[in-house]
Amino acid sequence: MDASQQTGTHEQAAEPPLRWRRWLLPSAVADELDLDSEGRPGRRRRTARDWIVDFSCFLIAVCVGMVAADQLDQNEHISHDVAVLDQLIGVLACAALWLRRRWPLGLALVMVPISLLSDSAGGAVAISIFTLAVHRPFRYVAWVAGASIALVPLYFVIRPDPSTPYAVSVGFTVIIAVTCVGWGMFVRSRRQLLMALRERARRAETEAALRAEQAQRLAREAIAREMHDVLAHRLTLLSVHAGALEFRPDAPQAEIARAAGVIRESAHEALQDLREIIGVLRAADHGEESGRPQPTLVALDTLIAESREAGMKVSLDNRVTDPEAVPASTGRTAYRIAQEGLTNARKHAPGAEVAVEIGGAPGEGLTVTVSNPAPPGEVPHVPGSGQGLIGLTERATLAGGSLEHGPRAEGGFTVRAWLPWQG
Repeated sequence: MDASQQTGTHEQAAEPPLRWRRWLLPSAVADELDLDSEGRPGRRRRTARDWIVDFSCFLIAVCVGMVAADQLDQNEHISHDVAVLDQLIGVLACAALWLRRRWPLGLALVMVPISLLSDSAGGAVAISIFTLAVHRPFRYVAWVAGASIALVPLYFVIRPDPSTPYAVSVGFTVIIAVTCVGWGMFVRSRRQLLMALRERARRAETEAALRAEQAQRLAREAIAREMHDVLAHRLTLLSVHAGALEFRPDAPQAEIARAAGVIRESAHEALQDLREIIGVLRAADHGEESGRPQPTLVALDTLIAESREAGMKVSLDNRVTDPEAVPASTGRTAYRIAQEGLTNARKHAPGAEVAVEIGGAPGEGLTVTVSNPAPPGEVPHVPGSGQGLIGLTERATLAGGSLEHGPRAEGGFTVRAWLPWQG
């Protein structure tokens, strides 16, 4: 049916599951879901995903440190005291990784000199550079990572690896540092993309709400204009005759009776017009002229025939035995609901068979249902503002009824309305 309404319904349905999956998102992204009333991020705390990632990083750093410590024990050029000190610094560096989310820049700066003092801290150094690339702009990453890479040749001069050539050791270490920086920048850009898309979706929802509010305001203005056009004449007559009775209480009985009859008839007709106006919105987009008789439920067969002549597949189940017995205002509203439903189905579900169902009785109310399955083929993009369904909801509400619409679980779209039918 209406594309913008279907989109809005899907977005509303998708929002709660996203909230429930908050703990599977990075904290930087999940905090965007907890914006307060002023648009500021909510309280920052680790999600379940953050705990898993942090523990994995800590475990990787520990494993790298253990491998480095084992190589230190086998290196005859390094004394036992130096190896113990190296391992102690490595343990402290691995433990400091739990602070990487709160102080990524400070941790990376501290790891730069540590990379010269400890082999066991190699894994922690690499992870600190990766964290800095994720959480800070590139200018910070360039300075810190550049300083760390610049110290690599000096490190292998101070602590050469007897089993590996000098150039190979330097090149391999530089490749690892550049890989950590590149991977971190990729993760950061992906998170920024997700946040930008969510911000665009939030702005789109706000704009849709503003458009809906504007459509309702325009509908109410149309009602106000129609009330003035229809009721002004009758209320003026009523006021004139009532004023005449007030200023001529000694008028002949025949004249008083005639004026009272005019007052009674004008009040009755004004009340009838008011009831009809409340249930009817002037649909200017259908080209109706002021004062032109509006179709009621009796004209529904003609509407279905016209739709079939236009190539639509329409089935009608009209269980109202006497359409003429339906009040005019209720019949007009039911007709407009069926007309709008068929129009939307023709635009957004071409080729699908549309089912129109009308039922009800005096005292029970009148029900109108327009539904269609998913279109059988590819649907061309048709722009839709969604104001048609907004207008239908306003019609049904002002008539004392209700209207609901939305996609069906098996595909397609349904519009269902209930209108009062006084017995």
